[in-house]
Amino acid sequence: QVQLVESGGGLVQAGGSLRLSCAASGRTFSSYAMGWFRQAPGKEREFVAAISWSGGSTYYADSVKGRFTISRDNAKNTVYLQMNSLKPEDAAVYYCAATELVVTLREADFGSWGQGTQVTVSS
Repeated sequence: QVQLVESGGGLVQAGGSLRLSCAASGRTFSSYAMGWFRQAPGKEREFVAAISWSGGSTYYADSVKGRFTISRDNAKNTVYLQMNSLKPEDAAVYYCAATELVVTLREADFGSWGQGTQVTVSS
């Protein structure tokens, strides 16, 4: 398995931006497709974005499409989530996850998870 550590969360005003990072260690990072998920209080964890091992394919939830960008730097063993035009409804704990599948959007297919980073958006 790969070990994942998220960073970059914090408090931001609505309309602002944040960039989350997820640093990986352990097995070869470039062999994993990566995803970001989030969980707001009282809600189930939901898919946000995913990226293939090469970075050539990306996928987004409709709620963040056009505002969030997922990317990766395999040389740095890091995946990023650039979040722009943040809304109060984006507030959640954001989790980074890794899967050995080519790519998937299903939470159950991701075998490695980080501890999460809190994003708070003030209105």
